[in-house]
Amino acid sequence: MGTGCGQDHARPRSRTTTTSVGNGIRSYGAINISQSRRDAQRKRRPLSRDCPSPQARRRVVADLEKLGLLVAVEDRDIDLAHSDRSKTPIEPYLADQWFIRMEELAQAAMDAVTDGRVQIIPPRYAKSYLDWLSEKRDWPVGRQLWWGHRIPIWTRQFESSEEATAELEAIRQMTAAREGQLAAQREDETTVHVCVLVEGSSVERELEQRGYAQQEDVLDTWFSSALWPHSTLGWPEQTPEMEYFYPTSSLITSRDIITLWVARMVIMGLNNTGQVPFHQVYIHPKILDGYGETMSKSKGNGVDPIDVIEKFGPDSLRFGLAWLATETQDVRMPVQYECPHCQALVPQTKQNRQRPTIECPSCKKLFSTQWADAQVQRQHPRAPVVSERFEVARNFCNKLWNAARFVMLNLEGFEPRQLAPQDLALADRWILSRLATTTDRVQRALGEYRYADAMRDLYDFAWDEYCSYYVEMAKPRLADPQSRPVAQQVLAHVLDHLLRLLHPAMPFITEAIWQELARFGTHRSLQAGLRTERWLMLSQWPEADLSWQDDLIEQQFLTFTRVVSALREIRANQNIAPKEEIQFTIECREDQQQLLEPMLPFFKALAKANCTGIGSEFPEPEVPPAQVVVDGMVITVDLGKFIDIEVEIARNRKTLENVAKQIASKEAKLGNEKFVQRAPAEVVEKERQSLAQLIEQRTSLENALQRLEAAANK
Repeated sequence: MGTGCGQDHARPRSRTTTTSVGNGIRSYGAINISQSRRDAQRKRRPLSRDCPSPQARRRVVADLEKLGLLVAVEDRDIDLAHSDRSKTPIEPYLADQWFIRMEELAQAAMDAVTDGRVQIIPPRYAKSYLDWLSEKRDWPVGRQLWWGHRIPIWTRQFESSEEATAELEAIRQMTAAREGQLAAQREDETTVHVCVLVEGSSVERELEQRGYAQQEDVLDTWFSSALWPHSTLGWPEQTPEMEYFYPTSSLITSRDIITLWVARMVIMGLNNTGQVPFHQVYIHPKILDGYGETMSKSKGNGVDPIDVIEKFGPDSLRFGLAWLATETQDVRMPVQYECPHCQALVPQTKQNRQRPTIECPSCKKLFSTQWADAQVQRQHPRAPVVSERFEVARNFCNKLWNAARFVMLNLEGFEPRQLAPQDLALADRWILSRLATTTDRVQRALGEYRYADAMRDLYDFAWDEYCSYYVEMAKPRLADPQSRPVAQQVLAHVLDHLLRLLHPAMPFITEAIWQELARFGTHRSLQAGLRTERWLMLSQWPEADLSWQDDLIEQQFLTFTRVVSALREIRANQNIAPKEEIQFTIECREDQQQLLEPMLPFFKALAKANCTGIGSEFPEPEVPPAQVVVDGMVITVDLGKFIDIEVEIARNRKTLENVAKQIASKEAKLGNEKFVQRAPAEVVEKERQSLAQLIEQRTSLENALQRLEAAANK
């Protein structure tokens, strides 16, 4: 209320504390600064009649000054809420409101969650739901607006208490009242309210004839929205639609309307039908802009879905959003304008996001935005509003399309066949095992509303395992007439199942591929009885055939793929041309050696690499090799023919000089007794560890230089 020095800081607002303030000062005649249209015709106090609030405030100050009651006027920065639409301060308005008593209704909605009839996912959001309902505050359902459902209450004022009492008794004796079509109640000595059950009935006309007028307030938006699950199905009639669709399975929504809408739908559903409106509520994360603010049209910081579709495609938008829908936190999505002149992406900032025109930093040309309204502004081409977060999804769509084209180019002469494990190569058994594992993981993730996990599993399987590894390993087999039929069958089977699994997230591209794949017949799957229709969207969802799972083979290929990735990384770091073959060794444990030995033929196809040894105790190359450690295995690549020895000697000498300077600095620091005695023990220990690492690095560099110089002198 104030600082204790006499200042009045109270600002009535629609909050609990404000309501208490307002109730406490009613006896003193609270002033209503805001004026509604319906109040304009009523008798008002002189201060508030046709007087906007800024003028009213100035007049209050002037009156206080005239009375000698004003001590000082100071400017203060206060947290004043503004309307998102009008950008003006939100003013207080005191008015009578209609409330619904919530004691029993709230408890019933709480019980529905605590006993499991309504399950909220993730479970942590159930606490918000229960905490809010547990307060059991009465619900104000009246709104002073000019649209919406008008409150079905009819009111009449009487001259005396006796007249109101007689009228109340007369209303209760009406046939409609005895049949439950209306209910009557007296608010005070002279006011009678009648609530009518059926809108537009003859009861309303009869009340009008008796001098009643319907309330001008409309029902709260959330009151009307709370009726949606059953009112759209024909309620209160028990229609076929009501019987089939109510209650529904799931509601998917955002956390900011758990109390506004979710709780109220449960309340109204239980009260009106005796059943919950849905069995599960999935609360998805919110997509925020790059600054962590909620995307809003009024702020101008949102991504336009149409712009995203035009730039990246509808499947990229759909898959990209599912990819981001983790259950742990909200998602920040930096927003960019795409310059229509040079296609450069211009980051959207708080400074430029509401400008009508912007100059592109790249091409220096102007483009317009959604805020351009003047003709001179609209003459510039409009920039789409996009986000580069959809690049991953677009690249994935392209990868899937190209892989499907390759597979179908190699399905000529394809004849469906059932395959036994003994007919399959090691790579076939691996990809079928991974398909079964992935299908099982995706099925469970979707059932638990873990959409991001499902998309990531499908992405990793499709891109890394199917496209990058299995398709590459299948290429030489497709050229061999003996192994070609089996490779074709496995390729077709995996592609068929992959399209089914991806279809919910990427419906357009998967359907297009499906129509092309139909040229090779409808029996493409190894799963017996899997229904295949002309349209993918009507075909059967695949089940995980866990009989194909082989944990040993999956572990074998996991180790293999990690070694391949290490080899590819070395090639990239050393700028070794793709056509050049590299020689490498793998120093590993005996169990790792047993896993990798059957995979040695695949290294040449996937990494253009020839393994010259696997196990332990390999001779040191004359030229320092490139090494990387993967799961305890030391991958060593011979760089003898790929590096310029003189350049490498110069680079190592320069590095050695820098390391020597750092060692000298560390030794001087640790030789300073004041530092060692006064610095925290953990700081001193950290410096000693850093010195030990530098000395080890110096030794390694000196050994490398010796080998390089020896090789240069040969």
